[in-house]
Amino acid sequence: MRGLYDALSIGDVPGVLARLAPGVVVDEPSRLPYGGVHRGREVFVRSVLGAMKGYAAVAVTGAEVFEGPAGVVGRLTGTLTAHSTGEEYALTMVEVHQVEGGSVHKIDVYVKNPDELAAFYARAEAGVR
Repeated sequence: MRGLYDALSIGDVPGVLARLAPGVVVDEPSRLPYGGVHRGREVFVRSVLGAMKGYAAVAVTGAEVFEGPAGVVGRLTGTLTAHSTGEEYALTMVEVHQVEGGSVHKIDVYVKNPDELAAFYARAEAGVR
């Protein structure tokens, strides 16, 4: 699944979509503006990636992939830079992927410090630091 993170890091949306099952389920932390359960790859792109990029520029600085018999775990690090203020936020997240037939069918997302990330998005939306 390294290809998924490679595509994500360069903003290659078709490359991301190619690695997701049509009915992929992505479960994001509920505190985030795009939190909740998202079903379908187009919904994921619009509701999660679209929302993230609507608030901030996203730069992936690292991606580690750990594959095992129960699935794939990815650890991503990066920097979000708010469009409205230029504030930077160091992002760390872990994703647990359910992979079948070479496609990702489910992603459970765990963000380090979700309350701080939600506060960053609130400041970005309000245009204040």
